Amino acid sequence: MKRVITLCLTILFFGSCNSDFNELQFDTILTNTDLQILYEQNRNNEYLKSLRSKFPIDSLIVGAKTDSERVKKILFWVHNQWKHDGNNEPLKDDAISILDEVKEGKNFRCVEYGIVTSACLNAVGLKTRTLGLKTADVETRKSGAGHVASEVFLNDLNKWVFIDAQWDVIPVLNNTPLNAVEFQQALASNNEELEIQSSKTSKDLYAKWIFPYLFYFDIAFDNTEGVNFQRKTIEGKPKLMLVPGGAPTPTIFQRKNKINAYYTNSINDFYAAPE
Repeated sequence: MKRVITLCLTILFFGSCNSDFNELQFDTILTNTDLQILYEQNRNNEYLKSLRSKFPIDSLIVGAKTDSERVKKILFWVHNQWKHDGNNEPLKDDAISILDEVKEGKNFRCVEYGIVTSACLNAVGLKTRTLGLKTADVETRKSGAGHVASEVFLNDLNKWVFIDAQWDVIPVLNNTPLNAVEFQQALASNNEELEIQSSKTSKDLYAKWIFPYLFYFDIAFDNTEGVNFQRKTIEGKPKLMLVPGGAPTPTIFQRKNKINAYYTNSINDFYAAPE
């Protein structure tokens, strides 16, 4: 049996569902055991040691008693390192290089918020992955078809949690932080209990902004930290993309850039606990 997750565009205004918007279905039974995803083990990782020595990562979490508290402190710190600039790219795409350029006064995109957040959390022993979000019309939009955030695995809750450093956001429902699909489901069901924990934005504003991006989701097969090494792929694909049942598998991003991903409809594939 497949779990049906109902979405409605008019949730942007916290109204009733739009009957013209198709329901999204994700497979909750099938699992592909060949889809092994690598996560940072943080064992003598020289790159992460360098990150912690150059930036105050360890001091940020002093006094934090839970994984959730550690995440909030680091998320808040990353959010405040620079102002969002959707048109500026760093010279290199690793956390240390990005933060070095930030010291020079540069501002960067959502992509860099995701990269830096993931690296900082990996540095303190919390398995984290950079998360790509894409709109339903990702192939035909000229721009604005994607956003980048992160997901972190909270050991004390035994679950993945969506975090967005650009907005300093963590979605929570009934005192439980949500992963990206759970967040999508909570928005779609118009649940008044949904909370957006943020120092930056309100629930209404963020919901209106993020909702269109919560359609396609992708993560790397190799989420380890470092530079200048060959990353793991599966069948030549560097990423795993979660696709709603019945939706097309996109191969082009914003009309011209190739999407090279392994596709799945299974939440179990996408949200397997890290080994």
